Amino acid sequence: MFSVVIPAYNEEKCLYEHIKEICKYMNKYDYELILVDDGSKDKTWEIISQLHEENSSIRGIRFSRNFGKEYALCAGVAEVKGDAVIIMDSDLQHPPEYIDSMIEKWKEGYQIVDCIKEVRGKESLKNRISANLFYGILHKFTGYNLKNGGDFKLLDKKVVDEINNLKESQVFFRGLVEWVGFRKCQISYQMKEREGDTSKFNMKSLFKLAMTAITSFSSSLLYLTILLAIIFLVLAIVLGIQTIVNKIIGHALTGFTTVILLQLLIGACVLGCLGIIGIYIAKIYDEVKGRPRYIISEKTPLGK
Repeated sequence: MFSVVIPAYNEEKCLYEHIKEICKYMNKYDYELILVDDGSKDKTWEIISQLHEENSSIRGIRFSRNFGKEYALCAGVAEVKGDAVIIMDSDLQHPPEYIDSMIEKWKEGYQIVDCIKEVRGKESLKNRISANLFYGILHKFTGYNLKNGGDFKLLDKKVVDEINNLKESQVFFRGLVEWVGFRKCQISYQMKEREGDTSKFNMKSLFKLAMTAITSFSSSLLYLTILLAIIFLVLAIVLGIQTIVNKIIGHALTGFTTVILLQLLIGACVLGCLGIIGIYIAKIYDEVKGRPRYIISEKTPLGK
């Protein structure tokens, strides 16, 4: 059996047609399709319930509120029963016609089949720069190169089991897949333009995801504070020697503006370092509270 996990948030406009389209490609297999309603405020859950009534292979999970896509993916893979799991979006930007190719790679023995975008599609210059900056920093600090990657992938049941065993509350799903390892291959695909509504991600949610991704898989930012301290220590020694030499040779010491600028620079660096430390402390605080990643308010009855 193959499982398909699809998160959905406020997708009432096109969800029914899109899921029907995906099912056309899955009907040749023994499959289950799990839709996770991430606390939608529209009729997304009603559509999921209708799809389940029409097709018992489709199951639904509904969150009590909006927890975020990363947690919707975790909820979906925690429920799967298939030997392999296909993860994709509900808006058909992840073309279902690549499902056969993913399954063929899995049959060849690959446990992770990662679909890589050939081009990022139409997006603003700001979003393109932000994405490149995010993936560049992530690669620099963690060693994981996720550029042009996404959540369109196939995971073997062994991979899913290992991911389900990870109990951290702050989740970056793509990073977890990369971290667990296993035999992996990549296939390229042409990302389609999003149908229906616009993307639910905004700059705030993307920034939050970036912070979670970087801090969850690297402590390098903390070592950056030590590097800054060393740099300023060296500068302090150099300026101290210069001041003593000027005093000995009798030159008048001026530079009130320079002193103010140095204080502002040092103050900014100190506050920046405290901010970095604060981010990690906040993550520790969230982890030790032990709250669940998400809360499920209801599910559709079991099909298969």
